[in-house]
Amino acid sequence: MEKLSTEQLQNICSQVRRDILRMVHGVNSGHPGASLGCTEFFVALYFHQMAHNNAFQMDGVGEDLFFLSNGHISPVWYSVLARSGYFSTEELATFRKINSRLQGHPATHEKLPGIRIASGSLGQGLSVAIGAALAKKINGDDHTVYVLMGDGEQQEGQIWEAAMAAPHHKVDNLIATIDLNRQQIDGPTEKIMNLLDLKAKWEAFGWQVIETKDGNDMAAVIAGLEKAKSLLGNGKPVLNLLHTEMGYGVDFMVGTHKWHGVAPNDEQLASALGQLEETLGDY
Repeated sequence: MEKLSTEQLQNICSQVRRDILRMVHGVNSGHPGASLGCTEFFVALYFHQMAHNNAFQMDGVGEDLFFLSNGHISPVWYSVLARSGYFSTEELATFRKINSRLQGHPATHEKLPGIRIASGSLGQGLSVAIGAALAKKINGDDHTVYVLMGDGEQQEGQIWEAAMAAPHHKVDNLIATIDLNRQQIDGPTEKIMNLLDLKAKWEAFGWQVIETKDGNDMAAVIAGLEKAKSLLGNGKPVLNLLHTEMGYGVDFMVGTHKWHGVAPNDEQLASALGQLEETLGDY
């Protein structure tokens, strides 16, 4: 896979954000906030970091794997998959519509390329990623497994069962990332259920933990992913605390939970798109 420059990656981010906004506006439904906030992460992962194949095979043998645990941010994932060549960008226009393969939360029934598990019921993605990583170790496949979780999702008990299991089984080919935007559907995480010191908690469970302080800076995101990968193979899984801003890229959406699951109206869409350059062509 040819690794793109930071400028090229930033141009892709602008287009992906346009896709996200147009997708949720088209059906007046979806989750733009964290999708916008995680755009740099997804673009860096698919266009720079992962060894993956858009000629999709479900078993993923001989390639890196990615699992999305917080499945409600499907708009950013669908956009990046389409822009990576997994399926036509024109299919993005079917998001959340009847009989679409692009459901609000990713599903496997429709056999959409790039999707290996259904996700939307929070707390499950890390467990699946651990299983996939163990399978790669058993099969002698030295590729890496990635998983993304939300920070509000850390309030799910299954997360902590999985967090305990991975170091015990020495799953050292796994990089988990938490989107640390400090927001969830009902408000700031510190008010809904305070997460306190996640770094200390995950380290206490036996993980190697790094922090990416600016998850909306492409160079920082890439450096974080490369740092995480450099720590693999030492008998412990790696956790990347990715500090992002919900709604990043759109001035009236940034930093608030109010755009967690609300679509922009016509006027708001026009304002938002006016802030984002069309770099690859709208679908």
